[in-house]
Amino acid sequence: MTGTGEAVAAGVPGARAKQGSGAAGSGAAGLPRHGLDRATFRAIAAARGGPEAVRLLRAGQLSKRALLLLALRRTAPQDEGYREAYRAVCELQRADRARWEEVLLRPELDAWAADCLRALSLDQEAPLDGLGEFLRVGAGPALDLECEGLRWAPVIDHLGPRRVDYGRPSTGPLSAAELSRWEEQLATAWEILVRRHRRHAEAVAACVAVVVPLRPAPGGEAFSAAARRAYGAVAASRPAEPVLLALALVHEFLHVQLGALLDLVPLHLPNGPAVYHAPWRPDRRPAGALLQGTYAHLGVASFWAAEAAAGVSEPARAEREFTCWRAHTLTAARTLLECGELTPSGREFTEELARSVRELGP
Repeated sequence: MTGTGEAVAAGVPGARAKQGSGAAGSGAAGLPRHGLDRATFRAIAAARGGPEAVRLLRAGQLSKRALLLLALRRTAPQDEGYREAYRAVCELQRADRARWEEVLLRPELDAWAADCLRALSLDQEAPLDGLGEFLRVGAGPALDLECEGLRWAPVIDHLGPRRVDYGRPSTGPLSAAELSRWEEQLATAWEILVRRHRRHAEAVAACVAVVVPLRPAPGGEAFSAAARRAYGAVAASRPAEPVLLALALVHEFLHVQLGALLDLVPLHLPNGPAVYHAPWRPDRRPAGALLQGTYAHLGVASFWAAEAAAGVSEPARAEREFTCWRAHTLTAARTLLECGELTPSGREFTEELARSVRELGP
């Protein structure tokens, strides 16, 4: 699958296109190679890709996860439990495509499959029965949030088990009262996103399927995170204000989106020993981590710019936050462009990111 116009090099890692098929040929296990047209690539860099960009990146995630499951089938051919579950996944793909996609896009299936492959490569025991668990168990009932014609149906996954590290412990099972408070705050955050950040709301609705409640930081501060191998999930503690939950959704969605893009298009060299100043952290970061933070903070700057323009969320605070995060993001973008560790696509991505930040204000 490709877009139209000049393409950015992309593909299923390790897949080989059919001879003469160019960037859109068929790769390993009959899966398509994936490409992004340059306009979509630049729109993603500017955090303006919207649902269409999410659709392209989502397709890449489906291929990636299908390849992981195939690799497990080939690595552990004698495991009857896994063979049976894998057959069920293949039958589901033929009989109920929507349900197949739902299973493969369970956020933590990626981390589980990668951990199993790693264990098998070390001749260690791997929990291969996990695939059956993904087939049998959903993350929970979805909310049905609607505002001004835009719907979002996230699941509050508070039951676990967790297969990825979000940086803080999960809350564990929530009481009915606490679950209700989460539902109320998500509904209010959704209204804020739709009414004041419509473009971000459309992308969040298309991508984020799961919200994982976390415990707050030790000092009580709100905390949010996204995991590289948990596409479609945002983790957060419940902040004091719905506007901060809306901000966390934008911030973490952009981490998720960049992770999915990196699965298709390398933007930086493998992290080496060099580390760089990140204006929002006391520690220095490798280039890949700095790119992640810079991109997510483009979303933070644009969020506060819109809040300041709306004049409804403590305008002085919104202006102050916007000024701070715009400056930090531009500083980090300059560091990335000077570090020598970006690929050509990574330079183009960061230049477009910086251009978008500059356009937010004087």
